Amino acid sequence: MRTKFTVFAAIAVTAALSLAGCSGSGGGGDAAKPFKVIAFTSGNQTPVGAWWVKAVTQKADELGWDLTMIQGDFDFQKMNPAVESAIGQGADAILDGYTDVASIGSIVTAAKDADIPIFAMDSATKESDAFAINITANQQQIADSTVNALDKAVGGLKGKSVMVIGHDPHPGIRERASLAEKAFTAAGATIAGGDIQKVKSPATGRTEALALVADYLTAHPNGLDAVWVGWDDAALGAAKALTEAGSSAKVTGVDATSEAIAQIEAGGNFLATVEQPWPSILDSLVGHMTAFHKDGTLPKTKFEAVDTTLVDASNAATITPSDKLK
Repeated sequence: MRTKFTVFAAIAVTAALSLAGCSGSGGGGDAAKPFKVIAFTSGNQTPVGAWWVKAVTQKADELGWDLTMIQGDFDFQKMNPAVESAIGQGADAILDGYTDVASIGSIVTAAKDADIPIFAMDSATKESDAFAINITANQQQIADSTVNALDKAVGGLKGKSVMVIGHDPHPGIRERASLAEKAFTAAGATIAGGDIQKVKSPATGRTEALALVADYLTAHPNGLDAVWVGWDDAALGAAKALTEAGSSAKVTGVDATSEAIAQIEAGGNFLATVEQPWPSILDSLVGHMTAFHKDGTLPKTKFEAVDTTLVDASNAATITPSDKLK
């Protein structure tokens, strides 16, 4: 059966949701009826978020799901009511991608009231009762691998000056930035600026990170040995600022984007990034959802952190960039 799906921009929600029905019908229902799924993400404007929208839509089509896709554009005040409205029209399951659990409390409440389980990826960094399961990348492993790479590149971290750039609204970035900051401090490094430097918006992350590094180097010429950044787009801005200032400091990012990998291969100041296995994570979630559809089985654990891969000059040529995922 071909999928029926409806795509909603969070800024233009109407009552015309697809196939109005009762509240959560649960799993193990009539196999002849399409599995009704609400999928939503706040991060669709990022390369990985855009991939997720396409990948979920494709999987729904292959499996014959009745899919309602809601794209939030980083605007929770508009996205959350859109998802709640869809829940009110009835669904069997909800799929959440790259949305911080702390920002979707009203959605979680509506789903619980309707007895509809939420299956999530990269939406929390620890177990949460909000989700039937949340699968994400291992943030400790990300922090450890990137900090170790910088440690080796600068000849030891003790006495070195390191800037840490994060973004609190994203749970994964917030967690790994905190872990990295603690690791640098424990190794005897000085945190430039005294604390984690925080980018306000992912949409302007590159220019914000460039300004953070450029401003610091203007006030402290040659004052950086390394810059740790929680995601590649901002790391690219930091790398540009270092180049323009003539600094020899090294940069690490996270995400394994095409630009980051190209700079790593070129042998410049962009030292390493991290590949997070999003396609296999999505496959795992879809497997859990399929089991729930079949007989109502829910995952035995509510949280899973999967291994990641450090991408540096030794393996960059073998990595599929995250913005080239299919």
